[in-house]
Amino acid sequence: MLENKETGEVNSTDEHPLSNEVKLIDTELNIDEHIEFSLPSPQITPKHMLKLANKVESVIPDYDGIVITHGTDTLEETAYFLDLVLTTEKPVIITGAMRSSNEIGSDALYNLLSSIRVATTSDAFSKGVLVVMNDEIHTAKNVTKTSTSNVATFQSPQYGPIGIITKDSVIFHHDILSRPSHPVRSINKHVFLLKAYAGMDEQIVEAIYQLKPDGIVIEGLGQGNLPKETLSIIKRFINEQIPVVLVSRCYQGIVQPTYGYDGGGKQLKEIGVIFTNGLTGPKARIKLLIALEKTKNIESLRKIFEEEK
Repeated sequence: MLENKETGEVNSTDEHPLSNEVKLIDTELNIDEHIEFSLPSPQITPKHMLKLANKVESVIPDYDGIVITHGTDTLEETAYFLDLVLTTEKPVIITGAMRSSNEIGSDALYNLLSSIRVATTSDAFSKGVLVVMNDEIHTAKNVTKTSTSNVATFQSPQYGPIGIITKDSVIFHHDILSRPSHPVRSINKHVFLLKAYAGMDEQIVEAIYQLKPDGIVIEGLGQGNLPKETLSIIKRFINEQIPVVLVSRCYQGIVQPTYGYDGGGKQLKEIGVIFTNGLTGPKARIKLLIALEKTKNIESLRKIFEEEK
């Protein structure tokens, strides 16, 4: 992206604006550039993500690490998709910028240089896909965009960054306990994401049902509760073996089967709703898209969501 100095509009360019800036990097490094897409990130789809994953898998034997530049709006979804499907132990870093490279105070070049430094660090091996922004290193699973415009937008609520970048060092202070992998060859399922709200009834869920989805993800209230008016249509999904995955619309905490009233988490669990393990709604949707390429069995899907750390 570049800013039009006359109108203030920010739009895409024909060439990567930082291509020539890598000369500022350590001359001992050999860096090649591959342009896979030139798209604003709201136009990125899971099919693009799969194509990107295939590209990484095909070229990474020739490299010590990969850095991917990506628009920030859907960066966390692409990062998590790649984290789930890639099998390499080599560093794969995703970065972006909140200010275009020709804007005052741009973070573009700095984030790119930081990402290359992380990708060349031995400690970055076997940690999955990492997001490097604003002197911090985040896991793909936990990172999320928290502000529309602040350069410090990417955070990992309740977990924090896995590492930091200083002028002299790349320092990891957390480790990855487990990293499940689900390689897939295609992405063809239809999964919808809904957000619960006060007064929600069956109408919106019924409308989604008529579209014959392969699964749905619902951002529930609090610890994982829904208005009781949604129960009948959710039961219909479950009776027809269409997975219903529940996350919380809160950005911290996890869903739990705590409340026993109509629409409470305990009741939802009992009727067959699948609870997640701390994922956001968009990431749970990405995971369900991938999981459904492997199995449609509800209990197998439940294990993928509820047992994987």
